[in-house]
Amino acid sequence: MRLLLWPGMMALLMLLILLGLGTWQVKRLAWKEGILAEIAQAEAAPAVPLSAHPAPFAKVGATGRYRQDLAVLYGAEVEDTPAGPELGAQLIVPLERPGADPVLVDRGWVPTSVPAPIDWPPSPVRVDGYARAPDKPGLFTPQADPAARRFYTLDPRAIGAALGLKRIAPFTLVALGPVVPGRYPIPAQHLPRPPNNHLQYALTWYGLAGVLVVMFVTWSRKVLRDGSL
Repeated sequence: MRLLLWPGMMALLMLLILLGLGTWQVKRLAWKEGILAEIAQAEAAPAVPLSAHPAPFAKVGATGRYRQDLAVLYGAEVEDTPAGPELGAQLIVPLERPGADPVLVDRGWVPTSVPAPIDWPPSPVRVDGYARAPDKPGLFTPQADPAARRFYTLDPRAIGAALGLKRIAPFTLVALGPVVPGRYPIPAQHLPRPPNNHLQYALTWYGLAGVLVVMFVTWSRKVLRDGSL
C-alpha cells in the first residue's frame, strides 16, 4: 500500500482541483443564464432613454434628426441577398439630439457592390437599439479613407472628428428593427448576447476528473497485482 500513498495523494489533489473547476463553471453557468434572462426581458420590454453612460446589453432609445449628409460606411461584410451574395458595409449616420451630444447610429448593412435605395425615415426619428463600445484597430485593420467616408474601426471620436463634428457621444447606437425585403439598411434584430459555454466547460472538467479516477484505479490494481512499480 505504501506504493500507492504518494501517487494517491497527488491523484486526490488533482481530482479536487478538477472537481473544483467543474463546480466553478456550474456556478458561472447559473450566473450567465441570469444575465441572458435579463437581456431577453429587456429585449421584450420598451427601450429606456439613452443616457450618457448606457448599461451593457440594455435596450435604449433616442430621438433626433439623421444627418444624411454625413453618412459613412464601416467595415466590409458579405451578406445573402435576393440577387445572391453581396459585399456591403454598415451604414453609420450621426443622429442630432436636442440637449445632448450627437450619437453615431449603426443603421445596419447596406450593399456596396450595386446601387441600392436607402430608406430614410422622416424627422424626428426614434431609434431603439443598444450601445456599442468603441473599437480599437487591430494589426491587420485597413486604413480609414475619410475622403471616401470609409472606415474600418468603429471609433466614434475618430469618425466624428473626420466628419467635422466638435462633439460626439463616445459610443455607437446600434439600431434594432425588422428586416423588410428589398429595403436597406438591414438592421440588427436582437440585443447582443455574451457566449454561454460554461456547461461544456463544466462537463469537460468533470469528464477529466472521471478519466483521472479510472486511470488511477486501473494503475492501482496493476500495482497491487504485481506488487511493485
